[in-house]
Amino acid sequence: MENEPVGHLAGFPLLKALLERRSRRFGKGMSLDGGPLTYESRQKPQPLTPEQEAALVFAGCGTTGYALAELPYDSGSEPESGSGNMMAQFFGRTVASADALHLVSLFVFNDEGTWFVRRPQDFPRTEIPELVQMARQHKLIQWYQKSRVRLAESRLDIPRRLPYLPAFNKWSANLPGTSYFLPVNEISALYINFLLAALNEEHAYFIVDDRNNFQPAGLGPFARSKGGHLEDDPAKGRFGALSFFETWLCEFAAIEQGGILQNLGLMSAALGLGGFPHFAAHPHIWFETLGFRMQQVALSRAIGAGAGMSFLMKLLKKNTPLPTAVGLESEAEILIKPYCPPYYSNMEQAVLAFVDQKFAAGKGTFRDGGAVTAWRDAKKVQNGIPEYSDKTIAATIAYCDYVYQRYGRFPTNNGPFRTILAYQAHNLDNDFYDKYYRPEAAGELRQE
Repeated sequence: MENEPVGHLAGFPLLKALLERRSRRFGKGMSLDGGPLTYESRQKPQPLTPEQEAALVFAGCGTTGYALAELPYDSGSEPESGSGNMMAQFFGRTVASADALHLVSLFVFNDEGTWFVRRPQDFPRTEIPELVQMARQHKLIQWYQKSRVRLAESRLDIPRRLPYLPAFNKWSANLPGTSYFLPVNEISALYINFLLAALNEEHAYFIVDDRNNFQPAGLGPFARSKGGHLEDDPAKGRFGALSFFETWLCEFAAIEQGGILQNLGLMSAALGLGGFPHFAAHPHIWFETLGFRMQQVALSRAIGAGAGMSFLMKLLKKNTPLPTAVGLESEAEILIKPYCPPYYSNMEQAVLAFVDQKFAAGKGTFRDGGAVTAWRDAKKVQNGIPEYSDKTIAATIAYCDYVYQRYGRFPTNNGPFRTILAYQAHNLDNDFYDKYYRPEAAGELRQE
């Protein structure tokens, strides 16, 4: 199967891929040493073909067309029924994404190097139709070559020991001959987009900081009890805690990453490959390995400690610096630029830049003439999409500035980037499965 053109995938049964999707970890060239399944492969590692890897990457994050965005952009006959301007852009990928933000970037490691795969928003809008056309013509290698950026001439890897790599994955993860896929979630854009919806006049949420005695998270002047537009009466049900909302946002991003991992598993099954998702959630080691721009945030600031506690932590030499990824650059090109310092002087500038990304005349998502949308009369639709009010923007800036000033990161937990799981695809060593498993275990799609 590995030498067949990728075009055969167009007719591959989805139900069959679902039935065959499961973790199959033992690939050619591997050695499992320990316990009742001890085995050393007698075969050499066999890298995936370019066609196979391109198909996998496309399954994970391919650019497929345009988001339809059939939403109410203003309230109609029923109050509080609009806010469709939560959409961030109109590009579609192979996985669903909150507000079409495409939060997850995919990194690829193989024997030839390490690569970053651009998201739709990382391209000039004028290039999106070409990417979509390549995909629909099944020119997946051309799509992949146009989308990826080389970060290193070799397979990068993290230290193969605890606490960086779990003991049970050391034998199998990111080995020669494998294609290794690492999704990275970027949260800052989702955070700001969420706030611009939550803090508008329709939703009017009020957020307090549960890590700071439930004080208003920069939103005190906007409380309805103070003459503002945000509903600060908990009994009204539009009242929540900072930690709750940040957890919610991380879950949104994790759901998108889950879609990527599922698609990688389904495509592996369709290609007759082995593969498995696995833990890759160390707070900073992958970012350092990939060459992300890092900042050191003192532990006292990251937990929002007061002056007295900060002094005591410093005195006791407990004020550990926390490495925090804040962006990715390669050869003077910014590849991933979150909406927070150091790429913006402060959070006000970051919020205004995000608003411009949507509404700047002639170039914003809602003001670019609509050439990269699915609407027949895109310009008319775009002109009917309302901008954010001044009070919504002001409340969003106040909240974001509070978070960054108090905790030194945005979001407060890990900063803008997170890893959770990785996925690996490889050619199976059928001898291992023949020795230890019933015939159906390797699946109908096993390679001979």
